[in-house]
Amino acid sequence: MADTQIPDTADPAHADIPDTGSNGTVILLNGTSSSGKSSIAGELLDLLDGTWFHMPVDAFHAMRCKGEIAEEDLQAEIDRTAKGFHRAVAGMAAAGNNLVVDYPLSRRWRLLDLLDQLVPEDTVLVGVRCPLPELERREIERGDRQRGLAALQYDHVHSHGLHDVDVDTSTDSPRECALRIRETLPHLPRPTAFETLRRRLR
Repeated sequence: MADTQIPDTADPAHADIPDTGSNGTVILLNGTSSSGKSSIAGELLDLLDGTWFHMPVDAFHAMRCKGEIAEEDLQAEIDRTAKGFHRAVAGMAAAGNNLVVDYPLSRRWRLLDLLDQLVPEDTVLVGVRCPLPELERREIERGDRQRGLAALQYDHVHSHGLHDVDVDTSTDSPRECALRIRETLPHLPRPTAFETLRRRLR
């Protein structure tokens, strides 16, 4: 069988990779499970100008096939997914897309890897805070989260100590938190938290 070739007369515009402009902005919502990250993300999509995507890590875990994972393989499976998620976020932003990322920095390597993958000056690091007793109450009320997960993550997600903006979902509604984040965007500190953390930790 002869090789199939694209005709020389094909419209050259169809072969041109589109120029999608400069790097997009990444708003990284960092908090424990049940801290309210997804609710804030939903509000931000309604409040922010232009086109934004919500990229939660849970959506990537949900893509996985439903087969059983052996206990001894579970952490490696989670880590592979998280590492791929980082690169998917970076790729979307590199193509010029603005993103709201819902993700707990519950292991130090996650922050270190993201410091390498994302453009620091285009990354807004948001600390989504909530007292542990309220997190535990929400876990029980929701019923769709592993009991004790928030407590396991609690001492780790903010251990790097620096964010561009912090919000507290125990005192403010998701809408109020999103408004605070939106109001911060035009007045971000320079260097950003990611710029400072990259110099400090890498």
